[in-house]
Amino acid sequence: MTLNIVQQIAKQLIPSKRMLSSLIMAAVLLVWSVQTAQTASRVKDIAEFEGIRDNILVGYGLVVGLNGTGDSLSNSPFTEQSLESMLERLGVNTSGETIKTDNTAAVIVTATLPPFQRQGTKIDIVVSSLGDAADLTGGTLIVTPLMAADGEIYAVAQGTVTVAGYTAGGEAETVTKGVPTTARIANGAIVERELGFDLAALTSLRISLRNPDLTTSRRIAQAVNEYIGNQVAESADPSTVVLNLEGSKRDNMVDLLADIEQLMVDPDQIARVVIDEQSGIIVIGKEVKVDTVAIAQGNLTVRITETPQVSQPGPFSENGETVVVDRTDVQVSEDDDRKLTVLNKAVSLQDLVDGLNALGIGPRDMISILQAIKAAGALQAEIELM
Repeated sequence: MTLNIVQQIAKQLIPSKRMLSSLIMAAVLLVWSVQTAQTASRVKDIAEFEGIRDNILVGYGLVVGLNGTGDSLSNSPFTEQSLESMLERLGVNTSGETIKTDNTAAVIVTATLPPFQRQGTKIDIVVSSLGDAADLTGGTLIVTPLMAADGEIYAVAQGTVTVAGYTAGGEAETVTKGVPTTARIANGAIVERELGFDLAALTSLRISLRNPDLTTSRRIAQAVNEYIGNQVAESADPSTVVLNLEGSKRDNMVDLLADIEQLMVDPDQIARVVIDEQSGIIVIGKEVKVDTVAIAQGNLTVRITETPQVSQPGPFSENGETVVVDRTDVQVSEDDDRKLTVLNKAVSLQDLVDGLNALGIGPRDMISILQAIKAAGALQAEIELM
């Protein structure tokens, strides 16, 4: 009686073949999902939404109050003209007068206007010397309009500049740290004009991929449609996904984008090898494959060493003469320890690196080998030279 009970319990605890297959399949799917989650990226990290972008501003102005380190007006006529124009606007007439000052510098002011920046908010600016000023330390930027590419003024800058570098020295030596002719002003510009872009009122919008790719574009569209439950996204080209607000059950485009930017997508990329020959840097993408190829690397080195010696006659010799005798040592090294390595078809990135490292190859020689493999048609990747 007890044996039968034990057998029945054992049958219940031991899974059947069908149940075991289901458990294995579930485990495989779990591992695959974990690996996919580790390589996936958010949509907001691999793409940009139309209209949500920075805008570049630039302006021309004057920095005053310098301690004799400004532009020399004789070498910078634009500084003199700007100074005269500024004084005239302030009611000071300098027509026909010669201005001599080295406390003023002409500068270019640059700034980045973030998207949807409202009127009255402040942004940081960068001030860069335009003339032959030596140092902008202690200067003050006077009112400078900042314009965008359309010629309209979007901000006005003014404030005391902050220089990270400095210059100090005397008659015989000068020490310079950093770049004293470039400065920053935190919150140095006030936004006076807003960009007319109503994101919430849009019924359709485009998503632009930072790295255009057909597969990635389609994956984004599929992820959006699967999440929303309707066909609201369509891949238009390798760099663009078009969104339609209709059918998304969202009141405006902001709500739709807030959901989409957090979706996880596994971006695809072409097989590429990036090479910087000057620094010897090699970056190999994970999709790089190599067909069957044999690689041998060896260098012929000829070393010639001259060690001349002095030959003197024996003591009390009447006909002897001191001469210099040449001694030449020639050594030829063919690197016989180098071996021929065979890389099998469709090896992975790790196999390629291991095979090249087995030859004792440095980065410089590896660059030449990768280019030779590509020339032989065995490297299934694009080589990009920096």
